[in-house]
Amino acid sequence: MKLPLFPLQSIFFPGETVPLHIFEERYKQLIRDCRDEAITFGIPVYIYDSILFGTEVQLVEIVNSYEGGEMDVTCVARQVFKVNAFENQMEGKLYAGGDVEFLDNINDSDDASKKEVLGLIEALYNLMSVPFTPIPVDKFHSNVLVHKMGLSFEQEYELLQISRESERLAFIKNHLVTTITVLEEVNRTKQTIKLNGDFKNFDPLDFDDYSIK
Repeated sequence: MKLPLFPLQSIFFPGETVPLHIFEERYKQLIRDCRDEAITFGIPVYIYDSILFGTEVQLVEIVNSYEGGEMDVTCVARQVFKVNAFENQMEGKLYAGGDVEFLDNINDSDDASKKEVLGLIEALYNLMSVPFTPIPVDKFHSNVLVHKMGLSFEQEYELLQISRESERLAFIKNHLVTTITVLEEVNRTKQTIKLNGDFKNFDPLDFDDYSIK
């Protein structure tokens, strides 16, 4: 399908609230069209000098309007898509557009996987001394806290492209296990460095029955 496009160096996941400050004329026009015609638009991710995957978003509210026509808006992210064709300006419009296809979202996760990932997230937060609010298993999916797990921009982009929830959770689990291992080693090293400056009580070794053979 044809979709208006608003490329950004940002990644949004389905269900996420998307706050935007609109100041360019082409995107002012886009937001007006979304409001007046009830259309959605896409935010393809600008990465690796290209745009290939992104997320469809729907305008929820124009929060603030300014004298110069600038706007603060909130949107909600809906579906992930792949860009098959891009045009810098849609016919009769100032903004870009393109032909996109939506990726399937296969919800094939199980409670055991969710519990495991939730446990790892809590362990990570504890290591960083960050408060963690428990999340019910039935309310948890891969998009929850996705920006608060220490994923790099490139990792988030890779995660965005995965269609199966079971594979997304496995991807997150692998990242969390690696990150926790590194943090535990850092903490151990910090403790070792701290102890190096302290006087130590060494237990004397008993050589009474020792002989060189």
